[in-house]
Amino acid sequence: MLASPPLAIIVLQIIEIGAGLLLLVGLWTPVAGTLAAVGKVSALSLHFSHSGDPWIPIAQAVLAAVLAMVGPGAWSVDARLFGRKRIDMPNI
Repeated sequence: MLASPPLAIIVLQIIEIGAGLLLLVGLWTPVAGTLAAVGKVSALSLHFSHSGDPWIPIAQAVLAAVLAMVGPGAWSVDARLFGRKRIDMPNI
């Protein structure tokens, strides 16, 4: 008989799926990216990796954190709701 996974792993999976769906549509991108990064770091600390290689969750956490800092793209729901943010760098 198969044993059920611990509750912490189930909660992490639900958080990761929710963050992934939010990132897919581009809604609440900074929040979703942060949740995805924290979820991957938490999964790494619980030694929960599908491949057994610790570098895969580390790379995914870094990419999620970068996405949270960069923000949504031009075709995201965030851009439609709140407007596209553009930063122009002055010439020095």
